[in-house]
Amino acid sequence: MTGVQLDTARLIDVVHETRYVYAMPVSQSHHVAYLTPLVDAHQQVLAHHIDIEPAPSARHTRSDSHGNSSLHFALTQPHRELRVTLACRVGVQPRFAGLRAAQSMPWERMRDRLRYVAGAVFDPAVAYAQPSPRVPRLDALRQYAQASFTRQRPLADAAIDLMQRVYRDFEYRAESTQVDTPLEKALAQRSGVCQDFAQVMIGACRMLGVPARYVSGYLLTQAPGGGDKLVGADASHAWVQVYVPGTPGVPADGWLDLDPTNNRVAGLEHVRLAVGRDFADVTPLRGVVRGGGKHTLSVGVTTRSPEPSPSSQQRSLKAGTA
Repeated sequence: MTGVQLDTARLIDVVHETRYVYAMPVSQSHHVAYLTPLVDAHQQVLAHHIDIEPAPSARHTRSDSHGNSSLHFALTQPHRELRVTLACRVGVQPRFAGLRAAQSMPWERMRDRLRYVAGAVFDPAVAYAQPSPRVPRLDALRQYAQASFTRQRPLADAAIDLMQRVYRDFEYRAESTQVDTPLEKALAQRSGVCQDFAQVMIGACRMLGVPARYVSGYLLTQAPGGGDKLVGADASHAWVQVYVPGTPGVPADGWLDLDPTNNRVAGLEHVRLAVGRDFADVTPLRGVVRGGGKHTLSVGVTTRSPEPSPSSQQRSLKAGTA
């Protein structure tokens, strides 16, 4: 890939291990992994390897409709354990250093331009203004969003305000929700993990006709410059992209990355893995198995910068997303 100047990029090393242990042998299984970081003018993959034990009988990569790279693999020999380990080095450049949120279009203009008009130019972002399996339409989300999306407020400014409110109003509580916890429950209890923070914000935007999508990825253990440890570091992380085309300081694709779990515009500490409508589109590892019985899952993530910085730590989680 071209376009990334490594002398101005931050290097981030990631090791992400997922381990399944089955009570009974699995005779065969098929899996899909979203474990290849995105590549563009602001993020470059310098090294990347996915190790699978036992070795699969077949493996190949595909690109999905969201622009992600997915790895598909099959195991046809009996096994009682599956271990998938990602090791990669990524160079990240700042994408929003010149952001001027107050100069974006009024949010109503975005809502109106995506409404169906016969013969009008189709904008693919409209797909992210629609409900999705994990982010349904909820009137409570509309009411929550309206406090930020006031009349004629600049779109990016309103989105940042919404991010700040989610950060203030919701409590981060590890293991308070599961990957399949309904969004309505997380919204009602005002607590959850980064997946819930992201999907609440996405749903609130969509209820007003503003496109927003889910980002899976990783965080450095500590923010650049020795700042406070970020919530969600050393685990798979999730945040939000809001569509704000034409906003000064936002790349030409129009997507602005906002992290409601940490109340910040995504920066050099964020590694983008995949984007989708919600978590279901970009689950790091999923599959179907024949046999196996009950299983246990453990996930460990290590993030570090090879540049001088506080050392990272590793922890194991019961679920794959912080």
